[in-house]
Amino acid sequence: MAREIELKLSLPRRSVSALRRHPLLAASAQLGRAVTLDNVYHDTPDLALRKAGVALRIRVAGRRRLQTVKAASASTAGLTSRPEWEQPWSGAFDFSEVDDAHIRALLERHAAALVPVFSTRFRRTTYRYAPSADIEILLMIDSGEIVAGEQRQPLCELELELVHGDPLDLVQLAARLAEDLPLLPDDRSKAERGYRLHSGKPPRPMRAEASTITPDMDPLQAFRALAFSCLRQWQANAAGALDHQGPEFIHQLRVSQRRLRSLMRIFRAVLPEEFAADWSVRLKNNAERFGEARDLDVLDEELLAPVATWSPGDAARLQRLRGTVADARRQARAQAERALDAAEQGRLVLALAEALMCLTGNDLIDSVDLRGFAALQLERLRRRARRRHRAALDRVPAHLHALRIAFKQLRYGVEFFAPLLPRKAVRDYVGALTRTQNALGFIHDVDIARGRFEVWAMANAQLDAAAAYVCGWHGPRYGALTETALHDSRALLAARKVPWTKLRRSRGAT
Repeated sequence: MAREIELKLSLPRRSVSALRRHPLLAASAQLGRAVTLDNVYHDTPDLALRKAGVALRIRVAGRRRLQTVKAASASTAGLTSRPEWEQPWSGAFDFSEVDDAHIRALLERHAAALVPVFSTRFRRTTYRYAPSADIEILLMIDSGEIVAGEQRQPLCELELELVHGDPLDLVQLAARLAEDLPLLPDDRSKAERGYRLHSGKPPRPMRAEASTITPDMDPLQAFRALAFSCLRQWQANAAGALDHQGPEFIHQLRVSQRRLRSLMRIFRAVLPEEFAADWSVRLKNNAERFGEARDLDVLDEELLAPVATWSPGDAARLQRLRGTVADARRQARAQAERALDAAEQGRLVLALAEALMCLTGNDLIDSVDLRGFAALQLERLRRRARRRHRAALDRVPAHLHALRIAFKQLRYGVEFFAPLLPRKAVRDYVGALTRTQNALGFIHDVDIARGRFEVWAMANAQLDAAAAYVCGWHGPRYGALTETALHDSRALLAARKVPWTKLRRSRGAT
């Protein structure tokens, strides 16, 4: 078995010439001529291999024919380390070289049912980058297409494969190239993209992954694992937004930025001060590029649409206001699409991946275990939420919004540390936090809408009546949810038993 360590980057086909001229490639040796690779991926009709995370490929390169089996593995910032088994192919499948008993048994069990599912055909040019005796990296430019039945999808990517060195060397090389080229790390393998094309289903926005930290980690190890999880959510939704331009991709990209910033605040005590300060600002600025589009989507879909549905007799008075919102949405989406620059997102993702891999902690890491650290941070977040609750009792919109943010950060904290806490207690507590946060979110949405309505009505007095009607229509719910949220918040924040209660006790015992 070989273990392939590679970093995959997507790029526009128009940028291939610039990539070939880049000084780093110009200083690298081209290994032979460009070759055309024809690949056919096989599976059962019900895709049993895919369900098991296994890919089976037959490759034809000139006179050479190769059978390759690959197993799925986690990937972050385009960086993947996966086991693979490659051998000559004589025209019949042979899995005797697969030394993983489970995977070999799977393949042999389904061998008779294997059929072609999709194919790829691309032109590959390979370069050898060896800046020192300790580092050797293959750079492979692939340009072609993926074919599944009548469906075709263009393929253009740069693969960096580690021959000698450290995975960090791949990330650093990619980051240097991304300074000058529109390269976006891509965790999707060719097999994954082919299966997606075969299914005919567009990719879905990626939501936050469940935390996988373990009690034996120190705080810095836990931070790095959680940060890479957020990074996967970021780059997956950046790629999805660039390919499909769906508003939910943008929303989930912003969620990844918020979660990363919250994570850095929670772990700030064990992080280098410059790292935390620098990335908090960079992530905030990146998220703000897309905020306007999301706010207007919410205004139209969650505030205006219900009024139009339940009050069809008032459709005429709402028509002009909805037209104004529709115009604003189009402008905001166009601005978001311009802001969603593949080159900039790629540079940020790679820069953060490199910073995380190089991260060093401080003396505090050795003085506290992860359970004790989690208890301290969750209690700190709850104290902050209590202060925000006391301030919000005046019902001032800014104070209610601050309470919502405090609840969101507390929820993120509980989700980050969830593997250390009782499962049912986490589920119940997060559910209660989410319900209150959603109520406060609706209140904030109405307050933001009021501000927009005032601005638009100043420019067009004919919108004033419709805006007042919409706000009045939501008024009873606004008032009821305000009181409910404050009441539920009080009970939630005053509870003596919380998911981290046992962590506090164990910390006190030590």
